[in-house]
Amino acid sequence: MMDGCRTEACTYRLENADLSAFRRYLELQEKSIHTMTKYLRDVAGFIGFLPDGRSVTKALVIRYKEELRSKYAIRSVNSMLASLNAFFAFLGWHDCRVRTLRLQREVYCPAQRELSREEYGRLVRTAQRRGDERLSLILQTICGTGIRISELAYITAEAVRQGEAEVRCKNKTRTVFIVRALQQKLLAYIKKQGIQNGSVFVNAQGRPMSRTTVWREMKSLCRQAQVDPRKV
Repeated sequence: MMDGCRTEACTYRLENADLSAFRRYLELQEKSIHTMTKYLRDVAGFIGFLPDGRSVTKALVIRYKEELRSKYAIRSVNSMLASLNAFFAFLGWHDCRVRTLRLQREVYCPAQRELSREEYGRLVRTAQRRGDERLSLILQTICGTGIRISELAYITAEAVRQGEAEVRCKNKTRTVFIVRALQQKLLAYIKKQGIQNGSVFVNAQGRPMSRTTVWREMKSLCRQAQVDPRKV
């Protein structure tokens, strides 16, 4: 590990313990499991890009930035660069940090990205017709409460009975109300599934469904319901 270099030719060297130390640092910063997993995954992706997996220069970081730009949307690239910049700051390699890409803010949602009420209804009915009650209720819960997919785990059997859930995200807590009509549907579902406590929407192993799994199921549903997946 080197400090103080201010030229592109300067070479830093990753040690085997650096990633583990970064993970411990994130834990001490009280980052969520999701945030830590993302940071570590983004850093691992960069390490896989390095010719020898160890030597880091500012020039290599810039090349990696350009490769990301050719493969991903600007928001995704900036998110990955933020993870890398945090890693470099932790190591003291401040001159390795790179600027994020400029993003022109959209002040409105393009019409082709708006999910209409009719399309939403079609998605729910399609899920019901194919016997996927869980996905149908996930859709209704997201649209009925405004929570994010990553926050579905906070919709628990206890929260359903109370009619409200406490959602914690980035050291902030907010109360999400479950309207009566949705509450009745969820109560019937947890009774049928025999769910006494914990998250309502779980996988075959009983763990809260991941965003990846939900998105995969949503994408399949969009095809059947003839709805543009970008709207979901």
